[in-house]
Amino acid sequence: MNSKKTYIEWLSGEELHQESLAWASELKFARDEQRFLNDLIKENTLDLVDTKIFDQVKPVVSSLDISEKKLNPLLKQVQLHENQLRIMVDDVDQLKMEGAYLETHADLANQLDHYFSEYKTAKSKIFEIISKIMKKRRQKRLLN
Repeated sequence: MNSKKTYIEWLSGEELHQESLAWASELKFARDEQRFLNDLIKENTLDLVDTKIFDQVKPVVSSLDISEKKLNPLLKQVQLHENQLRIMVDDVDQLKMEGAYLETHADLANQLDHYFSEYKTAKSKIFEIISKIMKKRRQKRLLN
């Protein structure tokens, strides 16, 4: 018989609340950041579609687009999760429901870790690419 047990940290209602608020805040900041990145990409479109770097740029822009599409559903999940926090703080022992809430919390934490890891990688790459473009532009202006 193969019995699998998982350990779920039993956090206080306040700790769960604070973590959910931090997640929502990070996602809202990423949403604002995404708008900035979209504008930055639009401003540099002509240089980004240059055949020399297009193959490098395309997967990065695609990754940012995927991150943008995942952002609002994740934010809604976090807000729904926060709304369900009352299960943990209602002073009624509902061990199965509380355990399910904590499992959902852990799953959401994993989803957010994965999301931010991918998003930050794509964001760093696009900044690196656009930074090189801007340096080349400056060099051209200095030569003229």
